[in-house]
Amino acid sequence: MRTRALLAAFAAVAGIAALISAPASATPILHAACPSGQYENIDQRCVPRPREAVTPPVGATARCVDGAYSYSRHRSGSCSGHKGVAEWLVDLPS
Repeated sequence: MRTRALLAAFAAVAGIAALISAPASATPILHAACPSGQYENIDQRCVPRPREAVTPPVGATARCVDGAYSYSRHRSGSCSGHKGVAEWLVDLPS
């Protein structure tokens, strides 16, 4: 019984150490994964992934340089995988 408690304590400490040393991009999702076609933003909310469209889709916040439309809720990181922001469609917080 004591061995189990020691092993459990060691596993907990090792898990915390792994989280502390992990890069920010490896931070685990704390709730259910987002549906297909969406990603978890910095606010831990699921938002649609950028997608191409002829006209701005409902809810789009920016047009990326490559023509995709972003649904970001913050300016930071918007269109980061799409060559940056070409045009803001709404005023977003930094």
